[in-house]
Amino acid sequence: MAKRPRFWKLDNIRYTIGALICVAVITRRRAAQPKTVCETKHGASNLLSKGSKVMKRTLAVIASLLCSSVAAETYDIVIANGRVIDPETKLDAVRNVGIIGEEIAAVSEFPLDGNMTIDATGQVVAPGFVDLHAHGQNIGDYRMLAVQGVTTALELESGVLPIAAWYKDQAEKNLPINYGASAAWTYGRIAAFLGEGPVATVEYFQDAQSEDTWKSEIAVGTLKDKILSLVEQGLIEGALGIGINAGYAPGYGQKEYFALAKMAAEYGVATYTHVRYASNLEPQGSFEAIKELIANAALTGAHMHICHINSSSLSDIEATLDLVERAQAQGINVTAEAYPYGAANTVVGAAMFSGDGWRERMNSTAQNFQLGSDRMTEEELADYQENAPGTFITWHFLDEADPDALAILDKSITHPAVMIASDAVFWSYFDENGMVLNYEGEEWPLPDRVFSHPRSAGANAKILRSYVRERGLLSMSEAIRKMSLMPAQTLEEFVPQMRKKGRLQVGMDADVVVFDPLTVTDRATFENANQSATGVRTVLVNGTPVVLDSELVLDAAPGKAIRRSVK
Repeated sequence: MAKRPRFWKLDNIRYTIGALICVAVITRRRAAQPKTVCETKHGASNLLSKGSKVMKRTLAVIASLLCSSVAAETYDIVIANGRVIDPETKLDAVRNVGIIGEEIAAVSEFPLDGNMTIDATGQVVAPGFVDLHAHGQNIGDYRMLAVQGVTTALELESGVLPIAAWYKDQAEKNLPINYGASAAWTYGRIAAFLGEGPVATVEYFQDAQSEDTWKSEIAVGTLKDKILSLVEQGLIEGALGIGINAGYAPGYGQKEYFALAKMAAEYGVATYTHVRYASNLEPQGSFEAIKELIANAALTGAHMHICHINSSSLSDIEATLDLVERAQAQGINVTAEAYPYGAANTVVGAAMFSGDGWRERMNSTAQNFQLGSDRMTEEELADYQENAPGTFITWHFLDEADPDALAILDKSITHPAVMIASDAVFWSYFDENGMVLNYEGEEWPLPDRVFSHPRSAGANAKILRSYVRERGLLSMSEAIRKMSLMPAQTLEEFVPQMRKKGRLQVGMDADVVVFDPLTVTDRATFENANQSATGVRTVLVNGTPVVLDSELVLDAAPGKAIRRSVK
């Protein structure tokens, strides 16, 4: 979009007014909290409070002149009359938002002129949602996230390797939202144990499920060095930290996990861990696995992030949340996320579904497993685990129709230290031979034949519908904080780009979502996940509309790489 012309006279007026305001404020003896009337990239806010009448009149004239000049600007896009919520500054009021290029340039009570004006009356205007845990990284996956307000989707839990190759491939896809990935420890393990790769595709991970060594054996000597070297190369190539999918290779040694934490501390990045165990029975329970993570964070000083603490904890969420609270109270850098569903999605041959007593540990039978729209039989489960262990299935661990089970899930979602991440997974389909393949096409809406977990199409919308509107378990501001600011803050210390994400303020990136709080709804179900969310009216990514009038803009491709600097 075109940049606005700059006029030296107008700029001089701005700077002069700004200087006068500074002088006036400095000379005042008594400071008071200001009430923002208009804020721009160049300007200030209404500074009227107690003081002399002359000072009040002077400042009123100055503020009036400044806001009048702001109103006279022409912005590329104006979002008018919406309920603007910025979780960092606690702003929650009707405002007008002016956007120039890729940045937010004004947040004002006063009308703004724009080349394009979006009427947001009765709508919520919020920072675009940041999803730290999204596995589907093709255009169809991103579109399903965009229509529910996600503007940045990152593959951090699993990650990929090699990193440079992955970013190169993503840059060629013309993606609608921002993208990025961590360095994948599991990919490093597969490559080291099997002697080939890694390859930056999900198929590489799926195909390795038929091999057991990388899942169950301790790496020592040159084998461990090879794993760590591959992960470190990913960090050198700009990865967003280290993805530690420990639940898929629970036979690793304590020294290996400790070495990964030390590496994260040395590089100043975070680890993102799917913890080693998911079980309410001891030993090898969820409590033990999360305690292991916290111990490594405390000993190394690394920032260690717990992925989907809800599904990792099963019904033991009170005990694991207590661990997180105690760690954070002692200054240990541990963060956590959760998604709002009582079912996970994983490969049917995952290590947690194997070994003596796994059914008792996981409290599962074949009926807990779902492929497509149907629950599996014992015969089907055995067949897929033997012959197609890389097949993605949905695994039900809590029944949301049971009030007691739903209350367990709610504890993870509503806890103030837990952010929201979708764990969105791939869209799949059955080919003519009955094989399950990943959908990589660009058709929109997605083809009727594809299936996935409902969190791939509705996690953020479900938070706004169920937890905010229908059940009142979260305020609107708190829900937005969990989906935008908190994830941005998780990364911003070592990913400078994220300092401008998750906020709706002047100078921040123009990643913005506008939605109807009365109608925003997730429609995806376990039987039919291929139903996009509704109620999101507008989504801007880096100042470019990706959703307009509730319709996806199919040729919009403003997504940018979120990446650390390459060494």
